[in-house]
Amino acid sequence: MDCAEETALLRREVGALPGVREVSCDLLRGRMTVACDAGVERSALLEAVRRTGLRASPWEEPAPAAGEGARTIATLLSGAALVAGAAAQGFGRGGIPFYGVAVAAGFLEVLPRALAAARRLRPDMHLLMVVAVAGAMGIGEWLEAASVAFLFSLSLSLEAWSVGRARRAVSALLALAPAEATLLEGGWERRVPAEEITVGSRILVRPHERIPLDGTVRAGRSDLDEAALTGESMRVARETGDPVYAGTINGDGALEIETTKPAGETTVAHIARLVEAAGAKRSRVEAWVDRFARIYTPAVLALALLLLLVPPLAFAAPWETWLYRALVLLVIACPCALVISTPVGIVAGLASAARHGVLVKSGLFLETPSRLRAFALDKTGTLTQGRPRVVKIVPLDGHTEEELLSRAAAVEARAQHPVGRAIVEAARERGLAPVAAQEVAVLAGKGAEGLIEGRRYRVGSRRWLEEQETEVAEARGLLEELSGPGRSAVFVSSDRHVCGVLSLADAIRPGAREAVEALRAQGIVRIVMLTGDNRPTADAIANETGVDEAFAELLPAAKLAALEELKARFGAVAMVGDGVNDAPAMARSDLGIAMGAAGSDAAIETADVALMGDDLSRLAWLVTHSRRTLRIIRQNVAASLATKALFVLLTFLGTASLWSAIAADTGVSLAVVFNSLRLLRDPRPRG
Repeated sequence: MDCAEETALLRREVGALPGVREVSCDLLRGRMTVACDAGVERSALLEAVRRTGLRASPWEEPAPAAGEGARTIATLLSGAALVAGAAAQGFGRGGIPFYGVAVAAGFLEVLPRALAAARRLRPDMHLLMVVAVAGAMGIGEWLEAASVAFLFSLSLSLEAWSVGRARRAVSALLALAPAEATLLEGGWERRVPAEEITVGSRILVRPHERIPLDGTVRAGRSDLDEAALTGESMRVARETGDPVYAGTINGDGALEIETTKPAGETTVAHIARLVEAAGAKRSRVEAWVDRFARIYTPAVLALALLLLLVPPLAFAAPWETWLYRALVLLVIACPCALVISTPVGIVAGLASAARHGVLVKSGLFLETPSRLRAFALDKTGTLTQGRPRVVKIVPLDGHTEEELLSRAAAVEARAQHPVGRAIVEAARERGLAPVAAQEVAVLAGKGAEGLIEGRRYRVGSRRWLEEQETEVAEARGLLEELSGPGRSAVFVSSDRHVCGVLSLADAIRPGAREAVEALRAQGIVRIVMLTGDNRPTADAIANETGVDEAFAELLPAAKLAALEELKARFGAVAMVGDGVNDAPAMARSDLGIAMGAAGSDAAIETADVALMGDDLSRLAWLVTHSRRTLRIIRQNVAASLATKALFVLLTFLGTASLWSAIAADTGVSLAVVFNSLRLLRDPRPRG
């Protein structure tokens, strides 16, 4: 199964069986999935497939490129026999036996499908080719018959190779995760198959090894190469408490990881399955080409019949001349290049997007970005990082910024609260390495306290410090400045006085403003922010990121209403969110895009598109990639139809021959394939 015509044929034939509810074809893996009632026999399904001229067997993981190898050998044999026949004919010894071998080898897989099409009275390109070659042999044009058989076989081999290349690109995703892992158990290390490791186990990943399973770092620190999943070229620092993903490459440090998912449910496995499913779903353009081909093929047969009969019967023209021209018309009208023009482009576009860290669920959703006119973006976790960061440090009473931050980080060293983790992260970024405080106590909703060098320090809210009778008068004047929209103030005090104040905010995601500007450069006319946060915070984030408008204090129903208003004003709208809280709005939008899919299964399942690396710059890249994919598909369709129109004209004028017709058809098929594969060579966007 290598082309859209075959998948359409299978859907029609198998889908007509009683009890069959749905038939989906995965072009990437050559797999058909049938949803049917319990009473449907497997033998009936296999017989329905056999009637199409194809063969089927229960699904097992195939040996790499086995079908492609057999097809390639048959094509090479056909070509060799053609050359031998031409040489024999040139020496006057007769090349018909060699030409017969060339036809037989070239049509090894074509003939069964042509016969099946004839039995069903549904002519297709295989039947067109067989009729043309049989007619050429019937009038003694053996060289041209053999040439047609070889070139048509070559075009089918190229089509299979192009789909196979995209298939291998997706299969490479599954191969990213190692088959074995080093399990830590009872103080011992042992290598075991990754699929046998249960959730919650400890594994060891040595420097420069690939991580075999998704998990959380429990010991060690290293810089990971996550480009295979996220498309991000820069290495990412990972340490205790950070998530890691199967298929990523460890840096120079050893890591002990607690697994969080079994081998079959890792992020990379999700990606591979969803890209495979995407290849089975047809886009609008692909569906149009399929409908066109169903009308086009019978119409061509009828036209060829008229071309054969009308001139001899109406004008006493020579039968042999018009039979030959009718055969030429059948050959050039073969819709091979037209039929492959769309699926090869769609598959290549999907594979290229996955390699760039953009998971697109189907060809339909690959088309949609090209016609978007507005974007709605969630605030928390989308335009912002979704976690607080220290944005300002104000030391008091003679302390320095480093002293203040070091004391706060020592108290919060083992904190689980987001504010505490933000303070520790800020200290780490400044190169500070405070020793954890002693006798640390955490009071929920208030703060934390601990002993540092025999002195008690507190980190928390102003109200809590006042409850402890700590004098905060000197710091009160800073509250208005440090507790502005989207910010919160954290006081640091000793048992003598207030040491200073830290201001924390949900920081803007790096590159957010540049991403908004890039979308505008792509012609997006309206970019808005939808958030449940308060109005001052929403306005502050909107001003910093450059969005056109901010809708604040929205409940899910209000987000839906705002999205409906955007659709009414601008047409096609994309919703970008976290895939969970924004699910209703994402479902109602024309394109739902999830951020941070590498950390959320729900995001992958909810959205139409998932950005695997939290990188907003991929939004503009996706719009560009969608337009480029559609442009290439339209080029393919136009080239195919233009070539056919030209040769139809030449046929009526009597200047086209069988071999030139099939050479032109094969040439445009080659052009279609290589034009589509340019999508796979698309350079990575800069991280």
